[in-house]
Amino acid sequence: MTQHTGPNDSLRVLPRGEEPSDAAGDGWEGKAPPGNGGQHPVLEFQGVWFSYALEPVLQDITLSVNRGDFVAILGPNGSGKTSLLRLALGLERATRGRVLLFGQPPDRLRTWKSVGYVPQIAEGIQERFPATVEEVVAQGLYQGLDPLAFFRRSHKAEVLEALESVGLTPLAGRRISALSVGQQQRALIARALVRQAELLVLDEPVAGVDTAGQEQFYSLLHRLNQEQGITVVLVSHDIGAMLREATTCACLNRTLVFHGPTHSLTSNELSQLYGLPVEVLLHDVLHEHR
Repeated sequence: MTQHTGPNDSLRVLPRGEEPSDAAGDGWEGKAPPGNGGQHPVLEFQGVWFSYALEPVLQDITLSVNRGDFVAILGPNGSGKTSLLRLALGLERATRGRVLLFGQPPDRLRTWKSVGYVPQIAEGIQERFPATVEEVVAQGLYQGLDPLAFFRRSHKAEVLEALESVGLTPLAGRRISALSVGQQQRALIARALVRQAELLVLDEPVAGVDTAGQEQFYSLLHRLNQEQGITVVLVSHDIGAMLREATTCACLNRTLVFHGPTHSLTSNELSQLYGLPVEVLLHDVLHEHR
């Protein structure tokens, strides 16, 4: 039996793989990992453990995200993917180990201008929100009370440039609630772009988005990553799309099952990850089977 994961991707049953194994730390404490030119990664997890009410959610996670990476975080429900993002954003604290964002703990980060976050939009969340698309994007420029704001020039040009980058210029004056879910997510990316974010963190951003909208969304992320060098960290259930778009993959099921280039991910790691034998058949834009 074949299960489709995207317009050109499928899963098929294989013999059962090995059981998951814990990922050991790599000894990067206080240092940049090898091959990164001595630079601190954008995001680091160093031997991180995390629990809710004494129930382990993440166990001994060590991985790094370098500048310009496009990282897909894959895993079944309850595997700790969203918890990993919350730790990265300083919304939770690790039980053990260290989380570093731009070389320092998230709770010590002095400015969040470099970080853009795009959550999963729940259906109907914007129904009673009266702001226009342009106004939502302009919120990305807010930096708290600024007594000199009156003397500063308008940022309208930056807002319109961000809207153009995500293809929403014609919808600038429309209420955000009138947009499709996919368009709303692109508006949130524009809100991050207007503040010149270096890192985009996205938590299942295409949930509820139709196939055409998903393709547009992934194409946008690919362009921002390749042309503007924006680092992307994305949680997703879409294995096929992530193997097609991402450069690096982190497979998570409480422990780190796999972390490396997407083309190195094997059916064995996927079997460990999901607890059932799977193989991804991917057809790229040249229709080559691999």
